[in-house]
Amino acid sequence: MSSYAETKYRAVTAFQRRLNAVARRLPAQTLLETTGRVSGLPRRTPVGGRRVGDSFWLVSEFGERAQYVRNIRADPRVRVRIRGRWHVGTAHLLPDDDPVARLRRLPRFNSLAVRAMGVGTGLLTVRVDLGEAGSR
Repeated sequence: MSSYAETKYRAVTAFQRRLNAVARRLPAQTLLETTGRVSGLPRRTPVGGRRVGDSFWLVSEFGERAQYVRNIRADPRVRVRIRGRWHVGTAHLLPDDDPVARLRRLPRFNSLAVRAMGVGTGLLTVRVDLGEAGSR
């Protein structure tokens, strides 16, 4: 990663850490809950994406570097809060999917933010196959 990309990554993640602390509390915010790969504790991350049938699609702007992606790699069992309702699911990392094309089918505002804040070509598509609503 170039020096510019590394500096941008650090600046954006510092900003997002503060923003996410507030966004997690908003009842309408979509959240992805993973299990911390070291702590074993639930980790909630505000995300943007779209439910299509029994799947929820999103694009990680930091790809494999995103903490929630690293948590998914360790344990793909997740929950997603959509419109205030929790759904259990299994997350799949899709490195062969075209994340730029995928962003065109996701909510516009979030897609613009992902493209603006993403570093280089590290975008990664994530699909969550949703099960029943409820807890893990």
